[in-house]
Amino acid sequence: MNKVQLTTLAGCGLAIAGYPRFTYDALGGGGIGTAGPLDPEGRQSLCFQPSALLIPDLETRTTRVLGVPLPPGLCIAIVPELLEGWFCPASGEVGLRFRARFRFSIGRLYRAADLLVETELSTGSVSSRRHQVAGRPLDPHGDALLVGVALVPPSGDGWVDRCLGLPDEALALLRCRFRNLSPTNPP
Repeated sequence: MNKVQLTTLAGCGLAIAGYPRFTYDALGGGGIGTAGPLDPEGRQSLCFQPSALLIPDLETRTTRVLGVPLPPGLCIAIVPELLEGWFCPASGEVGLRFRARFRFSIGRLYRAADLLVETELSTGSVSSRRHQVAGRPLDPHGDALLVGVALVPPSGDGWVDRCLGLPDEALALLRCRFRNLSPTNPP
């Protein structure tokens, strides 16, 4: 098994329901995973341990909506539960199943029920009722754009569910870099 480093970059984006897209600076997040041997389709499996993944919070320093930073005290923490899939060295294509809990809070005043988000992040194209966007395969530097659309179920928190109109869609755009820590086989 080869070790692979995933680093999240600036220039990411998120959108939920009919709200405008957030711009999100995820610089400095990521983790180390493992890449398996090539399978008959020319793909390597990728697996990242959720407990070892760091995803920066969406908060006033990292997130803007319509060019304006999120208000101080408002925070959405992202707690990963699953990140695994495949990588094709010949094409640079990546597909990762992602599941995480999004925890919304306003300082110490309010903490909403977690939103469970599960999607396939890929370098391909996604099209849904609200979104149509294309990812980008790994370039020679290992940089890629992964995109995914998820159907977010109700959280059980009446205020959040009404405010967001759940169930509804969420869009993720993840700019990231993959780097092989084992020199014998790329990514």
